Amino acid sequence: MQALLGKEVSDLAALLAERGQPGFRARQLYQALYGNRRASLDAIHTLPGALRSELGEDFEVGRPVVDQAIRSTDGTVRYLLKLADGKTVEAVFIPEQNRDTLCISSQVGCPVDCKFCLTALMGLERHLTAGEIVGQILTLSDAHDLDPSSRSLNVVMMGMGEPLLNLDNVTKAVRLMADPDGVNLSLKRITVSTSGIIPKIEELATHEARPKLAISLNASTEEQRLALMPITKKYRLEELIRTCRAYPLRPWEHLTFEYVLLRGVNDSDEDARRVVKLLNGVRAKVNLIALNPGPGIDFETPEPERVDSFRSIVHERFPCFVRQPRGREIYAACGQLKRTSE
Repeated sequence: MQALLGKEVSDLAALLAERGQPGFRARQLYQALYGNRRASLDAIHTLPGALRSELGEDFEVGRPVVDQAIRSTDGTVRYLLKLADGKTVEAVFIPEQNRDTLCISSQVGCPVDCKFCLTALMGLERHLTAGEIVGQILTLSDAHDLDPSSRSLNVVMMGMGEPLLNLDNVTKAVRLMADPDGVNLSLKRITVSTSGIIPKIEELATHEARPKLAISLNASTEEQRLALMPITKKYRLEELIRTCRAYPLRPWEHLTFEYVLLRGVNDSDEDARRVVKLLNGVRAKVNLIALNPGPGIDFETPEPERVDSFRSIVHERFPCFVRQPRGREIYAACGQLKRTSE
């Protein structure tokens, strides 16, 4: 069976035209899939029953299915979602006082091999389709009755995978998310995080419907970053920062730099000063993440005082925030997604 999720109006119009259907049926089907969040063809009552039956012979909606939902004491829920081929990915629901956040995946596993990340231990199994990316949002939205028109909803592609290595599917998914007749999210509330794939950053900059961009920095020197993020061998830190300076930010936008603090490795005051110097000339903000530990990760979490000292130095020059860990004890926090079921 083919999935309908991931198809834009033009895609749906083409497949319905083959069945002799008028053009307006494509818009009805599109609205039902994304705006009204129908999970099955039988639930799409705007389409004639005969057409639903005909489509059902070859197509299904194609949403990921909840295999497990693991709840944290802080309200965070980590989902293990099963795809049509039996592969699984993780997505996380994070409730906050005035908004909710969904952290979703772009690949099954990840090929980038950052040394402080549990997901990296999986390697890459495959890319997700645009429908599988958007499907995570729809499945979790139904589970928590989320409505972006009545309460702020942020979507961050910071789950499994390197989004920019799956750029075609990611950008198609973003168009579906941001379409007022689709999922209806503001581009200001969609963020894609990258380890620094320079050619893809440059390509993303050319897209009209592009999300906010976050860069995983995690080091203050080339040598340090190479040890922590082997991809630096291909995409050097100096060139990455040069690309960031040239990135065409919109008037309301900053580039976000994410920095995972590792005790005794990259968390000194001198590291903080080097980060400030490194980001000179970039309209940036910095998110600090004290390492979220896990089995197989040979680093330790810095003391809170060290985190505070680092932040105070960076904050003198750039907006700098410490991301509070959510769902750490259920392996739902940043860098912990590895389909852990225990």
